[in-house]
Amino acid sequence: MASDAELIARSLNGDDEAFVDLVARHEVAIGRYLSRRVGAAAAEDLLGDVWVAAFASRRTYDPAYTDARPWLYTVALNRVRKHWRSLPPEDLVPDLTDLPGPAGHWDPWPAVETRVDTGAALRAALAGLRPDEREVLTLVAGEDLTAADAARVLGIPAGTARRLLHQARGTLRRSPQVAALLAELNTVNLKDGE
Repeated sequence: MASDAELIARSLNGDDEAFVDLVARHEVAIGRYLSRRVGAAAAEDLLGDVWVAAFASRRTYDPAYTDARPWLYTVALNRVRKHWRSLPPEDLVPDLTDLPGPAGHWDPWPAVETRVDTGAALRAALAGLRPDEREVLTLVAGEDLTAADAARVLGIPAGTARRLLHQARGTLRRSPQVAALLAELNTVNLKDGE
């Protein structure tokens, strides 16, 4: 199987199918990332913009990196930022309650759904993070990138990304929303195990 860098190189050399293969390889992950950031409806439009921008800027890709995911997340993040800048101020906080989970509307704790609003608790805890901490945490925890890859996406040193990730995790551990959520989950798990 060709690496992402090889597909981009072949694309630059006139192989039209190579870029199509790159899109097919990463469209689900990039689409989910966009959905989590801007909602499902806007993500559909932005996904096409991401591929157009990636195709147009593929000459800037550093072939030393065989995995193009960090580069593609950078392109996607730039599209998200452009989208946010185009919105009126009252629309900058989208309703994220309709977003799909990792496998549709999958919920590992159905009993919790009726007792605690996990989404609201997590959103409140994440809102307590600084924007740079939230960006790194989103890329590492939500997109399964390494801290070094998140640093590439955000254009910051890897050490800075690791520090921001550490700070975000510490802030979340101390968050009253997360503490309450974990306490509720432990209560549900204990009752389910009886």
